[in-house]
Amino acid sequence: MAASPSSTMILSSKSSRASLSWKNQLASTSAFRVSAVTLPRRSLRQCPRFVVFSMDAKPTVLVAEKLGEAGLKLLKEFANVDCSYNLTPEELCTKISLCDALVVRSGTKVTREIFESSGGRLKVVGRAGVGIDNVDLAAATEHGCLVVNAPTANTVAAAEHGIALLTAMARNVAQADASVKAGKWLRNKYVGVSLVGKTLAVMGFGKVGSEVARRAKGLGMHVIAHDPYAPADRARAIGVQLVSFDEALASADFISLHMPLTPATKQILNDETFAKMKKGVRIVNVARGGVIDEEALVRALDAGIVAQAALDVFTVEPPPKDSKLIQHENVTATPHLGASTTEAQEGVAIEVAEAVVGALKGELSATAVNAPMVPAEVLLELKPFVVLAEKLGRLAVQLVAGGSGVKSVKVTYGSARAPDDLDTRLLRAMITKGMIEPISSVFINLVNADFTAKQRGLQISEERLILDGSPESPVEFIQVQIANVESKFASAISDSGEIRVEGRVKDGVPHLTKVGSFEVDVSLEGSIILCSQVDQPGMIGKVGSVLGEENVNVSFMSVGRVAPRKQAVMAIGVDEQPSKESLKRIGEIPAIQEFVYLGL
Repeated sequence: MAASPSSTMILSSKSSRASLSWKNQLASTSAFRVSAVTLPRRSLRQCPRFVVFSMDAKPTVLVAEKLGEAGLKLLKEFANVDCSYNLTPEELCTKISLCDALVVRSGTKVTREIFESSGGRLKVVGRAGVGIDNVDLAAATEHGCLVVNAPTANTVAAAEHGIALLTAMARNVAQADASVKAGKWLRNKYVGVSLVGKTLAVMGFGKVGSEVARRAKGLGMHVIAHDPYAPADRARAIGVQLVSFDEALASADFISLHMPLTPATKQILNDETFAKMKKGVRIVNVARGGVIDEEALVRALDAGIVAQAALDVFTVEPPPKDSKLIQHENVTATPHLGASTTEAQEGVAIEVAEAVVGALKGELSATAVNAPMVPAEVLLELKPFVVLAEKLGRLAVQLVAGGSGVKSVKVTYGSARAPDDLDTRLLRAMITKGMIEPISSVFINLVNADFTAKQRGLQISEERLILDGSPESPVEFIQVQIANVESKFASAISDSGEIRVEGRVKDGVPHLTKVGSFEVDVSLEGSIILCSQVDQPGMIGKVGSVLGEENVNVSFMSVGRVAPRKQAVMAIGVDEQPSKESLKRIGEIPAIQEFVYLGL
């Protein structure tokens, strides 16, 4: 597979191998190569595996569960979309190696086997909804696959369904309806309870939980909440008191569950916790079925500890027809309808489609589940610095001489902001990406950057220098140093002995501002030639003439020197890749002592 024009090339070193990312493939000639691959198996099921590398095709998105038309339209404008529903695990294994993205709802299990079967091609999994317990996040991260969800579009719908179940349960609506349709008129049997003045414990005070709390307050209920991560001031703002888990259980007349399914919350309502509840408590669950031990709930219902339960989610969906829980006369059940409104379905489809398309374009996602979670406004602010960070990483690693193992990297951020007002996780991830990709066949993204660095023994330390001045800009400069290595460009070695590059963002454009101990100023929009020379007149003209003869456009030139007529470093930004012959001619200019071409 030939390297694309954007691939890194360093004179006298091996050119880097092209990424298997579809983005790099777009620049290549029109051709297809199909090859069978053997991948590790975790089960005895046999799934034929084929990896297709398309050199100029659109990315392919597999939609494995029904998605709203508005979302499909967005996907089809950007990618080839394959809508294949009700796939078996084996069928999904076979299809996934042909796909760059996968969109699912809650019914498809995206297991480690799926990621292994993708052969490295799968870059994005989009979960049309909030919960991601059906996706193996650890496997996604290890395979460099971004997982995005749609956390906001169905918030109101889920909250409304929670309130609907709450009120229907309190007034026995489902049971009374079934009775009337059976020809009965049992007014005395279906006497309900009032909500006004009752205590509702909201377990999980995130987006949906807080919306349920708002609506319950409007019904005249006293609302308390338990969430170890919820800020107390946000709860107070809507008149909700945060309490401990045990206090919530002991105080509540009604309990509404809104927590994710994690190892810590799995079967969090069990025999032990039911025993701590007020006798006659009523429970609503529109979160995840697995947070309740369903057999224990049946026992609590039979014992009268739990008077009623209204459930939209179950451990196994659909639940068995003979389920004692479903058949219990004091249980109201709906088939996972929390997000099932016309408005929510379209909203979720649009939200997840936008996230998937953005991720395939290489954009940062505010809804990424297994990447550094950064608010959308911070992503926008950091965007030019993210570009700078990756390019500094690429420059630094290309300056390392062959045979030198990169093990220790120090990143310094200069900023006028307080330390707790600058989240550097995203910048660190991009520096890691920039350093590993040019010297590896591994495709690195925000998801697996830290994992891959650790796997390769790369230790990255960070330091922040607090500067005087206005904190308007999040970062004034970023400096990358690689210790205990030799450099193919000796002038890149700082006075303290490390390879050092430093950059700033100027008018939204990343600039290289220091190489070793030499101050330079060159835009990082193309590639760079660094020349170490004796400072003398005419040097810029001589190098420019060589490049001009080959029609290589020079975007910028900058010279940093220790003193007039002494040692200097010239940084030249070029839009095209010079030929080896042109680079050789530059090296033969008498005053030039060394040079290196750095592809970005």
